Amino acid sequence: MGEWTNTTLGEIADGPQGFVDGPFGSNLPASDYVEHGIPVIRGTNLSLGVTRFSAKDFAFVSLETAERLSRSEVLPGDIVFTKKGTIGQTGIVPEDSPYERYILSSNQMRLRVDKSRANPLFVYYYVSQKESVDKVIRDSTITGVPKTNLTYFREFPVRLPVRQEQDAIVSIIGALDDKIELNRQTNETLEALARAIFKDWFVDFGPTRAKAEGGEPYLAPDLWDLFPDALDDDDKPEGWETRSVYEFANVVYGAPFSSKQFNTQQLGLPLIRIRDLATHEPGVCTEQKHPKGHIIEPGDIVVGMDGEFRLHIWKGPRSWLNQRVCHFEPLSSAPTSFLAEALKEPLACFERGKVGTTVIHLGKSDIDTFELIHPGEEILLAFSELVEPLLRRTVESSLESRTLAQTRDLLLPRLMSGEIRLRDAEKLVEAVA
Repeated sequence: MGEWTNTTLGEIADGPQGFVDGPFGSNLPASDYVEHGIPVIRGTNLSLGVTRFSAKDFAFVSLETAERLSRSEVLPGDIVFTKKGTIGQTGIVPEDSPYERYILSSNQMRLRVDKSRANPLFVYYYVSQKESVDKVIRDSTITGVPKTNLTYFREFPVRLPVRQEQDAIVSIIGALDDKIELNRQTNETLEALARAIFKDWFVDFGPTRAKAEGGEPYLAPDLWDLFPDALDDDDKPEGWETRSVYEFANVVYGAPFSSKQFNTQQLGLPLIRIRDLATHEPGVCTEQKHPKGHIIEPGDIVVGMDGEFRLHIWKGPRSWLNQRVCHFEPLSSAPTSFLAEALKEPLACFERGKVGTTVIHLGKSDIDTFELIHPGEEILLAFSELVEPLLRRTVESSLESRTLAQTRDLLLPRLMSGEIRLRDAEKLVEAVA
């Protein structure tokens, strides 16, 4: 291992304007935002931990507004920190970004690294590792809303190996991140394909409408022949019925596990709470064996019953199901892939219909009213043979990414401290990537 140098983020910034913050004052007024234009980097584009950058849910400002705020410009390769709100969030704008420039929101800061001093991606990995994030959170000033400032980050300590070693470390960690990102993109594509097939067959009734209008077949002959030739008086394919959700699935409700027995030391089994659904990462475990306990396996359908009623194909570890989360367990004749898509509209309908100032709730009496379209056993089987492999692939990819992320998070602090040899790290990555 080469020699390591102690420095600060300020010292490796690219000149006096290498470290800047977002527009002074409050958030931009609504009148400054436009439908399309220069994207604004907000906290939603950053994360706690090593996720690089989320290029979603951008707000935009006009070119004129961006020019006025050019001091807060962000370019590909720049590192962004949160200065107010969720302290510890970071992100690095990818070099192959679809946008040439961005603007900071008022709650963010931007570091442009002097590339003659350091590899920007190495610096990003250094500041986003758990040890660095914990330090930022610990040092932040708490005055109602956690916050920090440019002075603090300019003085933030960084240890740098020689540039060749920085590049090697980035290559090792980057290989894991690149595979995780590829899996994510592949899953998005597969999930979009599954949705498109479901929508065409069971929402738009595309094959039946095409038949009724004398259109050309666009499915394989054996599939095409399964669909009715005409729509009925209710504008659905002839012979298709709407049936109770209980003809498609059993609904199992989570048990009230004792919070006093929750632990973060990985003792017992993980426990799925509503807050864990979005990330598929249970935050706690429990050794409790509840008499009404129910185990969720990867690939199962789970739905939160408070706040929002979003359906998730579970892509986390084998876990207990906590209260206020339910499992739609498909019957043998109902493919998981069909049930997962068919349930989305009833859930969304109830979410839209729940009004009030308190948190909205989904109850058994609501689920009892769910009705889904039943196209017949043959079409359900055909859909299963076509789409079920796509669903399984997304679950497998997500579980693989979970292993890759665990390996990355294990290696990162050891590489950043010089504790592990590069050659040993490369062998470990080759074994899992």
